[in-house]
Amino acid sequence: MTDSENNRQQELLNDDGPKSSNSEKTEQIHSLIRLMIVLAAIVVLGYLTHSLITIAVIAALIAMIMIHELGHFVTAKLSGMKVTEFFLGFGPRLWSVRKGETEYGVKAIPAGGYVRILGMSSIESIDPVDEPRTFRQATFPRRLLVGFAGSFMHFVMAFLLLWSLFSFVGVPNTSKVQIAALSTFDNQTSPAIRAGLQAGDLIVAADGHEITSTSQLADIISKSVGKPVSLEISRDGRTISKTVTPVNASDVIISGQPLQPSDKPASGVIGVELVAPVQELNPLAAVGTAITNMWSYSIQTVTALISHFSPHGISSYVKQLQNPSTQINSPGASSRFESPVGIVRLASQAAASGIGPVLSLLFSINIFIGIFNLVPLPPLDGGHIAVAIYERLRSTKQKRYHVDIMKLMPITYVVVTLIVLLGVTALYLDIAHPLSNPFG
Repeated sequence: MTDSENNRQQELLNDDGPKSSNSEKTEQIHSLIRLMIVLAAIVVLGYLTHSLITIAVIAALIAMIMIHELGHFVTAKLSGMKVTEFFLGFGPRLWSVRKGETEYGVKAIPAGGYVRILGMSSIESIDPVDEPRTFRQATFPRRLLVGFAGSFMHFVMAFLLLWSLFSFVGVPNTSKVQIAALSTFDNQTSPAIRAGLQAGDLIVAADGHEITSTSQLADIISKSVGKPVSLEISRDGRTISKTVTPVNASDVIISGQPLQPSDKPASGVIGVELVAPVQELNPLAAVGTAITNMWSYSIQTVTALISHFSPHGISSYVKQLQNPSTQINSPGASSRFESPVGIVRLASQAAASGIGPVLSLLFSINIFIGIFNLVPLPPLDGGHIAVAIYERLRSTKQKRYHVDIMKLMPITYVVVTLIVLLGVTALYLDIAHPLSNPFG
C-alpha cells in the first residue's frame, strides 16, 4: 500500500468518528424533542380537562418511584458495581443519553422505572472483565446496602411528607372542638348568634365539663332544650364565658324545611357547625410525632398485608370479586389493593381536597411500597436481600457459596403471577366498585 493510500484510509477513519458522534447527537436531539412534545401534550390535556393538579400528583408518584431507583443507583455506584441503565418507564425509548458506562433515559410507558446492575443473579451471563463489579461478587454489607436502599428512600420520603404535613399544613386535633360556622334559621335568630358565639371559637368546656370531642358537646346540647348551657370559650388567646340556650330542632326552619320532624323526641340545637380544628406543630416537635406515627402506620400496614393473605382475607377477597358490592370485613380491608386506575382516582380526589390529603396519600403509598418491597421473595428487593443473607450463612472463608437461582425460578414465577393477578383484580374492582372518596 502506497503512502497516499495510507493517508486516504487514515482520513476516512478519522471522518467516521465525527460523523458517528454527530449522528448520535442528532438522534438525542430528535428523541429529546419527542419527549418534550409528549410532556407538552400531557400539560395541554391537563389544562383542557382542568386536571393539572391531578397530573402534578401523578408526577409526584412517578418521582417517588424514581427516587426508589435512585437509592439503588447511588448505593450501587458507591459500592463499585457496574450500572448500565437508569430509566424511567418501560417500552420504547423516548429519550436517552449515555454518560460514562451508564445510559440514562425515559421510555414510553411511565409505569415505573428500573436500574440495571450487572450480575443480580448467579445465572446472568456477564463479560469476565465486568465480573468483579457485579452485584453477586460484591461484599455482603454492600449487597445489603443496595438491597435496602430502595425501601429506605421510601421511608425517608414518608418521614419528610409527614413532617411537612405536621409542621406546615396541620392536622385535625380530634381532642378539641371548634365552631366552623354559624347557621342561619329562617324563623328565628339562632341561640349561637344571640349568645355572641363566633366562627373560630374553641369550645373548652360546657356546664363545667371539659369538652374533648364534637360528639360530647352535641350530646350536651341535644339534652338541654330550653335549659341554659354555660360555655367556656377560647377566642384569640383569651378565655371567655358565654351562656347559650338550645331550642328544639322541631321548631327550627332552615331553607323552608323543619330541621327535624315534629313527631321526633325533642333535641336541642344552637345553630353551629362543629369541627376538629386543624393545628400545626412546632417543626422540632413534629420530628418525634412523625416518627411515632410512621411506626404506628407501618405496623398497621404489615398487619393489613398479613390479613389480606390470610385464609380469611383471601376468602373475603374472592367473595368481593364475585360480588363487587360486598364489603370486605377482614381487618385492613378498607385499604384494599389499588390499581393504577384507583390510584389516579385517589390522586384526583386528594388534589381536589387540598394539600393535606395529597401529603397523606403520598405518605401512605410510600410506607406501603417500602414495606411490600421488603417481602423476602424474588423478584422483590426483599428476595435479593434474603438470597444475600442465605449465601452469607452458607459461605466459608475458603469458598463463597452462590444460590442456584434456577431453583428459585418457580417461586419467582408464582410471585410475579400473584402480583399480576392482584393488579388485574384490583383494576376490575376499581372499575366495577370503586371505593368511596376517603377525603370527602
